[in-house]
Amino acid sequence: MSQNETKKELPENGVPVYQTYKDRVFRMLFSSKERLLELYNALNGTDYTNPDDLTVNTLENAIYINMKNDVSFIIDCNMWLYEHQSSYCPNMPLRGLMYFCDLYRKLLRGKDLSVRSLIRIPTPYYIVFYNGLEKREEEFEQRLSDAFENGKEGCIELKVRAININFGHNSELLKKCKTLYGYAYFVAEIRKNLETMELQQAVELAVEECIRQDILKEFLTEQRVEVIAMSIYEYNEEYVRQSLFEDGEKSGYNKGEKAGENKLGRLISILLSEGKQEEVRVVSEDESARQEYYQKYRITD
Repeated sequence: MSQNETKKELPENGVPVYQTYKDRVFRMLFSSKERLLELYNALNGTDYTNPDDLTVNTLENAIYINMKNDVSFIIDCNMWLYEHQSSYCPNMPLRGLMYFCDLYRKLLRGKDLSVRSLIRIPTPYYIVFYNGLEKREEEFEQRLSDAFENGKEGCIELKVRAININFGHNSELLKKCKTLYGYAYFVAEIRKNLETMELQQAVELAVEECIRQDILKEFLTEQRVEVIAMSIYEYNEEYVRQSLFEDGEKSGYNKGEKAGENKLGRLISILLSEGKQEEVRVVSEDESARQEYYQKYRITD
């Protein structure tokens, strides 16, 4: 179990569920029903205008296979699961299967499944928004059956539609969804800055540049401290993972090593793992408080 998770008791279906205290900028952005509806319309060529047409049913505070789900919702008799991934993961279909099972369990609670009439359920769709460092196609599909040990078809299939949202990819989709464009731009700015500066500065300058360019301006202005803290955590984690688990190029390894040594990133990771959100705000803004916490947790260069 990683340091940012505390294990809970097993739920009825026996799938390990973990509590988490960290969040993701993508999840923060699309927790707004207005922005979520904008993304849905862009993906499906629809023109819904009332956010209340969309019913959010995200299972809060649950992690499956050590990953937190971003957002799920029901609209027009369909159930959608949207996920963001900053690194390629072949297990997304398995994760989706577990998550959809719990969503349907919650939806059908109290229903008698032995009745003779057919019980109608929302049609499931699973979208992954990928913006990892590993080069991928504009779109690609992942299937649950790829994981079957004997390679046979079996009686269950789950398909994941993965969409590359790295800046410069799927430009038509990003053009239709201003929020998704802004997120892709923000991520690209951080990565560009990381080539020449430390993680905290890279994130802070990316926030400032986006606000100056009127990109996610309202969101970044209102959520500035949280976005910076979450981004430092995300990219510290992302580049460490890149250096440890991918063959990658030497530059990718160096970035991972550099980010792994970032004192503030390590401190924020610890504080988030302990659920100390307010302390994250303090150390992000106060250098003297930061030094005290470095000593408390024995974080050195």
